[in-house]
Amino acid sequence: WVSGFAGRVPEGASPGLSHFNSTFCYSWGLREVAMRIIEKKTGEASNGHGQAAQPLKSAEEWQSYKEEKAKMDSEDPNWDPVNPEKKEEEFRNYSDNPRYERVRNFYRQNHVNQTYDFVVKMKKKYGKLSRMEMGLWEALELLDTFVDDSDPDTNLSQLMHALQTAEAVRAKYPGEEFDWYHLTGLIHDMGKFLGCVYKEEQWCVVGDTFPVGCKFSDKIEFAEFFKHNKDINDTKLSSKLGIYKEGCGLSNVLMSYGHDEYMYQVCVQNNCKLPLQALYMIRFHSFYPWHKEGEYMHLCDKQDLAMLKWVKDFNQFDLYSKADELPNKKELIQYYKGLVKKYFPEKMKW
Repeated sequence: WVSGFAGRVPEGASPGLSHFNSTFCYSWGLREVAMRIIEKKTGEASNGHGQAAQPLKSAEEWQSYKEEKAKMDSEDPNWDPVNPEKKEEEFRNYSDNPRYERVRNFYRQNHVNQTYDFVVKMKKKYGKLSRMEMGLWEALELLDTFVDDSDPDTNLSQLMHALQTAEAVRAKYPGEEFDWYHLTGLIHDMGKFLGCVYKEEQWCVVGDTFPVGCKFSDKIEFAEFFKHNKDINDTKLSSKLGIYKEGCGLSNVLMSYGHDEYMYQVCVQNNCKLPLQALYMIRFHSFYPWHKEGEYMHLCDKQDLAMLKWVKDFNQFDLYSKADELPNKKELIQYYKGLVKKYFPEKMKW
């Protein structure tokens, strides 16, 4: 039983750290879990001071071990998302994918924890943007450290994804009259600042978004996990309209919390000069149940319906550019820095 986690322990030897077979360890996190399992069975302490090891939290730690192992097993270290020959129908393939287990585990956490009460709490926590100030380009550079666990189509940093998206927009919409669109492509995912700077867990930063406070659509990816969301046991929160009125407008609907809403607030509260189309793209680009599946139309007002075509248009660049050749960052910096200066203040609240 022990060797299934940590490798075979030599006969007659103490299964301590010196005999831990790292061949079977997938990460330091798994090593710690496996060591605690061994220590629980043998009564040894891993700290070398003769103190009793902390007992396992049984089901919780076993589940954590399985999830981490699945993540590592599902990742092909040689997988390269860059593939200009990739067909449109091959994107957002959640089954036949080297990142399947990582993405599935992400959505399990997301769908269980994104409740109405949680969203209200997060909007209150970050709504005033009072935590720090920095320039937009400085914040963008920080995304070079962040990889999105919910994305089946790329394992590149979010800075590289930002440049891929922006350049895809620029290729189809060249010219100064569309420079706001180029910039929107660049900054649309900057709300992931929540994860790379404020260290929020990914399940409340990335992934597809959906309304809370009403019935969850079965068109949401991995919708089966909503059965563990406490809101489904509330008659009001699980009804079609929930707490809303028909045609109330998406601006009056609470969406699962994440980078879309956060970056929208960053833009609005810092008085950016981007047009309404750009603000809709930023706020709702992850709302796939709406712009892809046509769900939640009963909550939309006239403005939402008018802006839907822009959100749909943007989606082609956000999604399909993930397989594009990598842009040359050094060659593009000055152009995009100029757009940042044109549409945003020098210092911004985050």
